[in-house]
Amino acid sequence: MPAPTRKVLGRLSLPERTFVADALRTETVGGVLLLIAAVAALVWANVPALHGSYESVSDYHLGPATLGLDLSIEHWAADGLLAIFFFVAGIELKRELVAGDLKDPRAAALPVVAALCGMAVPALVYTLTNLTGGGSLSGWAVPTATDIAFALAVLAVIGTWLPSALRAFLLTLAVVDDLFAILIIAVFFTSDIDFVALGGAVVGLAVFWVLLRKGVRGWYVYLPLALVIWALMYNSGLHATIAGVAMGLMLRCTRQEDERLSPGERVEHLVRPLSAGLAVPLFALFSAGVSVSGGALGDVFTQPETLGVVLGLVVGKALGIFGGTWLTARFTRASLSDDLQWADVFAVATLAGIGFTVSLLIGELAFDGDATLTDEVKAAVLLGSLTAATLATVLLKLRNAKYRRLYEAEERDDDQDGIPDVYEEDDPAYHLRMAAIYERKAAEHRRIAELKAAERLAEVTGGAGEEDHRRA
Repeated sequence: MPAPTRKVLGRLSLPERTFVADALRTETVGGVLLLIAAVAALVWANVPALHGSYESVSDYHLGPATLGLDLSIEHWAADGLLAIFFFVAGIELKRELVAGDLKDPRAAALPVVAALCGMAVPALVYTLTNLTGGGSLSGWAVPTATDIAFALAVLAVIGTWLPSALRAFLLTLAVVDDLFAILIIAVFFTSDIDFVALGGAVVGLAVFWVLLRKGVRGWYVYLPLALVIWALMYNSGLHATIAGVAMGLMLRCTRQEDERLSPGERVEHLVRPLSAGLAVPLFALFSAGVSVSGGALGDVFTQPETLGVVLGLVVGKALGIFGGTWLTARFTRASLSDDLQWADVFAVATLAGIGFTVSLLIGELAFDGDATLTDEVKAAVLLGSLTAATLATVLLKLRNAKYRRLYEAEERDDDQDGIPDVYEEDDPAYHLRMAAIYERKAAEHRRIAELKAAERLAEVTGGAGEEDHRRA
């Protein structure tokens, strides 16, 4: 007997669906704040009367110089606040791999392959654009990242009815994308390494791991230790956000018998609002403030570096993620969920071309020392992300009626037990509850029918009597 065909992007399990819904709510709010911060940064940097104050605040230094931490506000936002963002990303990835739907290697292959293709193709597009145009290859990694908060903010506005499977695909894809982005930063954008500081960071991470395994609790233990690890990682020459990912991956994300939530889930619930609501928006505020004019935007399409970024985000991301998803389904003999079409996958792949946060960070690292080109590349990231968001809006809107029907089917709860009916179709108790509900409804309709019939008979009888009386 042949094995049943496996479906990709099918309905999520109920625990996974609940987790994704909670995560998306927080990220969507954070994405709205991110958009507000980005707009505020552009206004602040481009209004002549305010431009000087933006530069002054961004370049203002603070922190203990003796510890190598006398950093500008902009630097603190990129190296410090984004470490919180990547800490949450590390927890998300760990939970998906050990407790989520991705613990099945066959299910994990899809977002991993899609993420890798969604990074490789934009890098290739950038490289080819700059080889033919004689530009710098230093920015090849800029268009490889996806900004989950920004993408989900767009979804909150235009994709209200998007099925949870596609939302989860985008969320997981972006988390895997973030992890590989950190690896790119660590490998390709690290020049001088202080092995003493790096060794200290590794020792700190080892202590962090031992405390977790011993079941030690208390933020007053882990917060100071995390700050020490972050400071040592920063001074080692590696990007400090790597410390956040490493600590996130160490948290236990499986539940024991007496636990409602695992330690990783508890910490994530506490830290995610801080990441989405404060860390990422503040980073955007001090990174997105580039000078924008008609001439500057026009130059984006004439310089190979900036054109490569735009094409990488808009074309490379869509083709890479779509192609990776299709190839995974093709070679694992899986088929797309019956409720979806490949056009839906392409629309989500296009939305992943929003590369705001991490792309801005890599742009700063790639062209460090060339302030003019850095600002031009940032403008290209903004333009590319906006273009990808616009195209995805059009594609998703074309299928919005279909998405609404799928969403309503997923949410339907006729027996009102708090669990959507689609997750109870194999439970005999559910069908018994529904039978009792329909029996009560049938009895009520029979009672109403008998009452209406009696009323109609009384009207007919009364009317006949009145007619006879008039004739007499």
